[in-house]
Amino acid sequence: MSSGRTSRLYRALVRDKQIASDSAGFSGMPGNKYPHLFAFYAVPIPGHKPQEMADAIHAEIDRLKKEDISDEELRMIKTRSKANLIRSLGSNEGLAQNLGLFQARFGDWRELFRSVDRIDKVTKADIRRIANQTFVPDNRTVGIIEFSPPSGPPGAGAPPQGGAQ
Repeated sequence: MSSGRTSRLYRALVRDKQIASDSAGFSGMPGNKYPHLFAFYAVPIPGHKPQEMADAIHAEIDRLKKEDISDEELRMIKTRSKANLIRSLGSNEGLAQNLGLFQARFGDWRELFRSVDRIDKVTKADIRRIANQTFVPDNRTVGIIEFSPPSGPPGAGAPPQGGAQ
């Protein structure tokens, strides 16, 4: 739903509605073994407000909860998930991290090698069911980060340039 330029969230807010310059989501903080944070964000373009971003994100979440994703979206999600998993195994460090992660998360490092089969078994109904269980108002916190440029004459507050003299 929220990873990359082909994701539902990016397409809706950036490409279609043209209200954000970027939009995405992530999960896994502070870790993946126990319940954790799932976050969405959007960066408004000039003339659009943070509340408009929140409303648009919530509309996409509600759409995910009420409507099945398309066959094409499901295929893309599965392909991306499997590719990301396989890419993560491309180095000694990645393989070691994944083996440790799967041992900690599932109690068996072999689950890493069963992941592709689990990804293939995901259905549209699974996605809707999990979205309805996860994205409930009681679990929602909305945060707004605003940037205010420093006040004063141009260049005030800017770090010194150049080296020692």
